[in-house]
Amino acid sequence: MGKYLVIGSYTAEGAKGLLKEGGTSRRAETQRLVESVGGKLEAYYFGFGEDDFYVLADLPDNVSAAAAPLIAGASGSVRTRTIVLLTPEDIDAVKAKAASLTFRAAGR
Repeated sequence: MGKYLVIGSYTAEGAKGLLKEGGTSRRAETQRLVESVGGKLEAYYFGFGEDDFYVLADLPDNVSAAAAPLIAGASGSVRTRTIVLLTPEDIDAVKAKAASLTFRAAGR
């Protein structure tokens, strides 16, 4: 499983629903959606400013990580962006792999 951070904002319609149902209802629905794609909700937070919520989830793969926010977005109530999170050990593996790679810059 990989870790994913989903950052989102509510549309006007979504904000009305949030005011009607409350925050714990949105967390519960998000947990249901994450679990339906085989994942686990680790954290759900609300924030101020441009972003309204932050979801941290363990998901089986990138397809699942794309499916859940797509379904939520199709409701018309939220807009999201998803960030794939890497552990320090993942970066060590990247470093090891990158050591054998080359890239020629344009014009050189």
